Amino acid sequence: MKLPNAHLAAVPEAKVTRYLLNPAHPAGGSKATFFLRFGFTAARWQQLADALLRHARENEVVETEQTRHGTRYAVDGPLTAPDGTVLNVRSARYIDPGSETPRFVTAHPLPKL
Repeated sequence: MKLPNAHLAAVPEAKVTRYLLNPAHPAGGSKATFFLRFGFTAARWQQLADALLRHARENEVVETEQTRHGTRYAVDGPLTAPDGTVLNVRSARYIDPGSETPRFVTAHPLPKL
């Protein structure tokens, strides 16, 4: 299945610049090292945000979980980096109770395709 309401999804600038592309972030540092290696940069954060939006729309949900925060959706599949490398990535989003909008939480690398 596809991510419900993927057309409503967004990836906030702060989530990209302060987390996914911040090597100093305690939880996101290893993710930043990964994404930066393939040409993503904080200065051009929108490239990663756009790639993650395409990722959410084009790939399949591989896991769902009901939590007190809503429904968590994990989406696995290819994501093309600025240097042309096709990365295998999992992204996670929640749809909060009473909402229809998928809220971006994180993304991380998976083993190569």
